[in-house]
Amino acid sequence: MSLAVATFGSGGAEPYARALRRDDDVLYLRDARAGSSVPHSTMNAARWSDDADATDIALLRGVTGPVLDIGCGPGRMVRAANDLGLVALGIDVSPTAVAIARAAGLQVREVSVFEMVPLEGSWATGLLVDGNIGIGGDPSALMARCRELISPDGSVVVEVNSEPLRDDVFIGTLADIHGEQSDEFPWAEIGSTALARRSSRVGLRLAAAWAADGRSFTRFVRA
Repeated sequence: MSLAVATFGSGGAEPYARALRRDDDVLYLRDARAGSSVPHSTMNAARWSDDADATDIALLRGVTGPVLDIGCGPGRMVRAANDLGLVALGIDVSPTAVAIARAAGLQVREVSVFEMVPLEGSWATGLLVDGNIGIGGDPSALMARCRELISPDGSVVVEVNSEPLRDDVFIGTLADIHGEQSDEFPWAEIGSTALARRSSRVGLRLAAAWAADGRSFTRFVRA
């Protein structure tokens, strides 16, 4: 019998779920094997539950529906997509995030992107923002899966690391400001050039890359 793979911020003291419920915590993503207290990144959990900002809205204005928000969290982007008249579904493995989104009336499913997803092969846009290209710790596998989910003329929009050549796969842990820590989980951080290289091997090509408000984005289509 195979063991379930730990997911972002789960297990241990459940800092991700706790931060979502409090809606006010800073979270620290660290490399569990590096032996360093310096985090890979610092995250503001309140942002995930807040309204979409101008950069989020601009991104959504540039896509077509239906939209699949992969790793949707409490549903910020799903709500914003709906407000713009786009049909959208969010998927996430966090029961807490899904419960929050559903309580807000959003269409969200508790399912992994690597499991059976509704309307496979017909999504016009697959969305990976807020670092969600890290899901599973294997960007190649995740992009290959996204290719299966989008329609033949669909696209995958990915928020990437600001360093184009960054290609860092590691075992992560998530901790809050109180030192409460999750179990270890596979994660990745990757920039536009490195992701384009990986994606070309799974049948996707880079169609656009841009930056806005300190964030970096890419759009991929079928090769």
